[in-house]
Amino acid sequence: MPELPEVEVTRRGIEKRVGGLRLEHAVLRTPTLRYPIPAGLARALAGRPLVEAKRRGKYLLLDLDGGHLLIHLGMSGSLRFVAPDTGPEKHDHADFVFGAKDEKIALRLTDPRRFGALLWLTGDPLQHPLLAKLGIEPLTRSFTAGWLHAELRGKAVAIKPALMDSGLVVGVGNIYAAESLFDAGIDPRRAAGRISLARLERLVPAVKQTLRAAIHAGGSTLRDFCNTEGGMGDFQTRHKVYDRAGEPCPACGTPIRQIRQGQRSTYFCPRCQK
Repeated sequence: MPELPEVEVTRRGIEKRVGGLRLEHAVLRTPTLRYPIPAGLARALAGRPLVEAKRRGKYLLLDLDGGHLLIHLGMSGSLRFVAPDTGPEKHDHADFVFGAKDEKIALRLTDPRRFGALLWLTGDPLQHPLLAKLGIEPLTRSFTAGWLHAELRGKAVAIKPALMDSGLVVGVGNIYAAESLFDAGIDPRRAAGRISLARLERLVPAVKQTLRAAIHAGGSTLRDFCNTEGGMGDFQTRHKVYDRAGEPCPACGTPIRQIRQGQRSTYFCPRCQK
């Protein structure tokens, strides 16, 4: 699933290429993804300039004059630029054509599993039910060890699923939770409410550093993700524990262990992470 780094890479690509341009028209090839696509969406979008591309957690918000196009990439989605006359393939569900009369570019939504979302919002987008209850953004100054220590107090849930709880912290996801916990030397099975402030003072910077490094590397491409120019991310080549079960720990050589937590695979070093 595209996580915060992949969505942020996509946001930056959109802002750089078509920020300020007019959305000439949209081509919608399916009536529904995870949710029904609003009737009349193509007509509502036509002619509106893109004011700004934003991100909230794993959601993209394209602020158009008079409304907001909310996009979620689901488990397998991506957005990439193509020439407007490029023929669609099976899983290419929507094109958003930007530009002026003599030069146009299409932003194409591809989603093989159709778990993504495409919605049109005219009110405050942060009050929409999909966004209203989202937790803190991990790359902001508000995400501190002190804040996290207070929020986790008394919680028996393990620290890794706690980090992946979008009602607490948005966008960290499975890959980056595992990598951050390794860098902080914390066992992913440890009860979140029993982790000391001192240890969280290692974890919070590790989360921020991991996410920033992943964004810089263009995200992780495990199967379907590509950036807006069609290129793959590179952070998967730098994973220290994720998807490396049985391989030697990069720090101590102990085989990386794989377990299941909340229906998800967790990878960690049983020697380095306590």
